[in-house]
Amino acid sequence: MTRRIVRTICQLAALTVVSIVVVYFLDNRFRVLPSALHNVMPAHHPGLIITDITVTTCSRVNVFSSCKLDADVWHRIEKDLYLGSGWVSSAYVHIKRKKEEELKADDKVVVDVKVGRLDPSNGQKGEENERWESRPAGLWLKRSAKRHASDSSKAITAVDVLFGADAVDPRNGWETVGTGLLLDTAGEGQEARLSIRRGKPTTPPKTTPRINEHGKFKIMQVADLHLSTGTGKCRDEMPVGHNGGKCEADPRTLDFVRKLLDEEKPDLVILSGDQVNGETAPDAQSAIFKYADLFIERKIPYASIFGNHDDEGSLPRAQQMALIESLPYSLSIAGPEDIDGVGNYYVEVLSRGGSKHSALTIYLLDTHAYSPDERSFKGYDWLKKNQIDWFTKTAKGLKKAHEGYTHIHMDLAFIHIPLPEYNDPDLPRKGEWREGVTAPGFNSGFRDALVKEGVVMVSCGHDHANEYCALSKHENDSPALWMCYAGGVGFGGYGGYGGYHRRVRFFEIDMNEARINTYKRVEYGEVDKRIDEQIIVEGGKPAPLR
Repeated sequence: MTRRIVRTICQLAALTVVSIVVVYFLDNRFRVLPSALHNVMPAHHPGLIITDITVTTCSRVNVFSSCKLDADVWHRIEKDLYLGSGWVSSAYVHIKRKKEEELKADDKVVVDVKVGRLDPSNGQKGEENERWESRPAGLWLKRSAKRHASDSSKAITAVDVLFGADAVDPRNGWETVGTGLLLDTAGEGQEARLSIRRGKPTTPPKTTPRINEHGKFKIMQVADLHLSTGTGKCRDEMPVGHNGGKCEADPRTLDFVRKLLDEEKPDLVILSGDQVNGETAPDAQSAIFKYADLFIERKIPYASIFGNHDDEGSLPRAQQMALIESLPYSLSIAGPEDIDGVGNYYVEVLSRGGSKHSALTIYLLDTHAYSPDERSFKGYDWLKKNQIDWFTKTAKGLKKAHEGYTHIHMDLAFIHIPLPEYNDPDLPRKGEWREGVTAPGFNSGFRDALVKEGVVMVSCGHDHANEYCALSKHENDSPALWMCYAGGVGFGGYGGYGGYHRRVRFFEIDMNEARINTYKRVEYGEVDKRIDEQIIVEGGKPAPLR
């Protein structure tokens, strides 16, 4: 009896599985299920499906032209394809989109997009029998009216606009359309390009930084990238006339960073501000995607803060941070809303193996931009009291959480604008001091807070040609805090100052000895040498200059 019951249960289970597979197959091909059931099937795309794309152009001198379409039917992507540089013209991409269950029998789903002057089916192998529909600006669409087209992995579910011949889209499931839109523009430097997503949106991969099995951890500090929308123009490039005098800022900058990523293989990248050169980046998103693509491709976690130039273009800090937070492998967060700035947070680096204990805490704080009181304190802004209070409270709270760590826990900090204490020529230092320290005129006391809470090192950017580490001391002359400059990496920012070569600073951390070793790598000259290598922390405490 028992055997018969078991056999019956097995047969019913097998029949159920076969039935589900058959229904899934039929629904995927012929949409046999009602929408309420179809919408929960694995192949269903939640959200919206793109059914049409077009481009509108309008002129300020032609009162009959308009860049607006029926808002109940069309969604406009709010990026002027001329980036505001057209003398009298503007242009925008518009998309039609519907929920899958709202698709009607005569609706078509966009399954491919190309840009060019000729019909993609002309002379293209495998495209002879495909019908492409023409749209303005050289846009060609392949649309399908098949009942199951919206479930296809080819179905386009989102459209965006990026700019520049070097534009990339590092987001999961997104790809740039190969050619820029055919507009009447002055050149290709900031050409508009479509980016499309197929299928379902996915959760971006994240990772938790961890000390490796040998007890080591390497941080790469990338300061002052100064990326543009498009390839950008070099400033103060060295050597003069290199590469036949041809210098495109962003490709040269990113090639240098790419080379170091592959050679040094850092465990974490800190972007310490001015990633975006606001005045030459009318589309900050395109600039952000270019640097993020390097880290995402290599699955390296990265954390960023802002400098004084990042938000001088198209996006304020809050919107930039929201975008950065959404990217794969990004550890950046906006931080508490009730304190000044965007990007006050910390990153915990866990101990080796499967431990849940933190070995390193890295504090990142927003140093803002320009002085809010230029009459009294000229130059640059300072860390506010509520930021310092947040840091102090957070550091004290984390100390209790770190008590379970069996080795020496260390705290580090990164900022953009240097602290006033950097501007002391009498401090012991290693590395070059080439230009004036443009620290805030008002000292809000952050150096003292760092020392009090046991932070062993702080590093900044901002002054591109300064690349020293200086030792701040206690009143009894013992080491208190190492204060480092990274040196500027970007060719879109200034250099000069006696032939400064762009560079990147590294921090090698050995948790076995609670030691931090730092050095720099340069873009030209002694490219394989560790410049100004020194131990700044020994036994978990700031070490004297050797």
